[in-house]
Amino acid sequence: MIVADPFILMWITLALAGLTIIAYAHPRLPLELTSIGLVAALLVLFHIAPLPSSDGREGLDAVGLLKGFGNPAIITVVALLIVGQGMVRAGALEMISQMIYRAARGRPAPAIAVSLLTALTISAALNNTPVVVMFIPILASLADRLGHTASRIMMPLSYCTILGGMVTLIGSSTNLLVAGTAQELGMAPLGFFDFAIPGLVLAGLGFPYVIFIAPRLMPKREADEDEPATSSGKQFIAQFTVEPASPLIGITAVAGMFPALRSMTVLMVQRGAVHSRAPFEDIALEPGDVVIVAATRKALVDAVSRSSGLQIRLTSAAEGDPVAGGEAAPEAQAGSDLRGDRVVAEAMVSPGSRLLGLPIEQSAFPAANSVRVLGIQRRSRMTRAHMHEVRLQPGDVLLVSGHSRDVRRLRANRDVVLMEWSESEIPSYNHARRASLIFLAVVAIAATGVLPIVAAAVAGAALMVFSGTLNVRQAARAIDRQIILVGGAALALNAALSATGGGAYIADG
Repeated sequence: MIVADPFILMWITLALAGLTIIAYAHPRLPLELTSIGLVAALLVLFHIAPLPSSDGREGLDAVGLLKGFGNPAIITVVALLIVGQGMVRAGALEMISQMIYRAARGRPAPAIAVSLLTALTISAALNNTPVVVMFIPILASLADRLGHTASRIMMPLSYCTILGGMVTLIGSSTNLLVAGTAQELGMAPLGFFDFAIPGLVLAGLGFPYVIFIAPRLMPKREADEDEPATSSGKQFIAQFTVEPASPLIGITAVAGMFPALRSMTVLMVQRGAVHSRAPFEDIALEPGDVVIVAATRKALVDAVSRSSGLQIRLTSAAEGDPVAGGEAAPEAQAGSDLRGDRVVAEAMVSPGSRLLGLPIEQSAFPAANSVRVLGIQRRSRMTRAHMHEVRLQPGDVLLVSGHSRDVRRLRANRDVVLMEWSESEIPSYNHARRASLIFLAVVAIAATGVLPIVAAAVAGAALMVFSGTLNVRQAARAIDRQIILVGGAALALNAALSATGGGAYIADG
């Protein structure tokens, strides 16, 4: 060990802080790598040149540097991320987004403003990430109606959630870290609404700027090449069978359309050997009817996840579809076997595929890969044929669902090309009320001080898992390693600056 002058240690620590800031700003250096490097450098520095305390003992050791990773603020942030993931996974905010979407008919510009204001409000009590994820699809659709590129809407969405996060203590991970550090320094604990007044002032000034000025400063782009496939409004051709207990039974076409299927365009209804094509007149749906529709990806996934009495399928009803464990899923369970730990993705039929010229019903592709094909998107034209008449062509996009591991395995399949960034989980809407109650309970308990915020957040995260809203893998995927590593490294640097006097030196100028 080296006996080092505390003054020298202070300057070394300040130099590390400066290098860390530069590294964080460098676009090619991952935040996680920089954070790990900072923690490692501090551990080595204070082991080789320990800083003695006033009583002669080692003043800053590995325990002192690493305790930030167990800081209640970090634990609270992680727990709130899990709670937020439960809200997204259950589609608990879907009702709000649907109300906004209905208000958007003919008035997309006001609906964008309402959406951004809603996102700002929700982010005051929920982490920014799940709020942004929930509002991306609806804002992408509204941007398309206005003829704007999605990036001109997504950046204001991000800014609005940041503004909303300033209003309450749990609205931002930064608020929690500052509150925890202040309490460690002997200051009075910050309350749930102590940020409210300055936060509301900033939000009140920032929101008009984000709505009216920020979009004008955004660079104009011809197209969003990086726009995720999950936000696309393109139409897929799908086929469903009306179940005996379906609420659609007896629904009659009005003016050639089926109002109950307003999110889908009905192209054909098959009843036995009779094929009826649009426009429809005096046709009421009956059990066993096979309906060919054109619908967006979101509409098809919603129909599957809500158990709405639709058997979404493109594979033969007699075959059934393999699920995890090798069991066949009965057609009557077409909705239920797709929920749970399952995802949807898009796969394009490759030019040399063995699927070319075959109807998907006759193809062994779904059974061989343990996936289900929900729809087909053909770029050239919108087909109105029965699915057994549609023969696959190069460039056809299949909307597939299955367990995440099975869908990702399609990357090695030579017959299709799995489209990057197209994978998303199928929501479990039957858990929406449960997730909402847990979230509201966490916010209410934290706001009233019945339990400390960390206890309320951890209890809420545990309830999300115990209630079945999330499984352990889904909860683990919700944890953001950047927040943990950057937050822990920042607290380690804070401990080093405090111990060496660097913080006081900077404060005194």
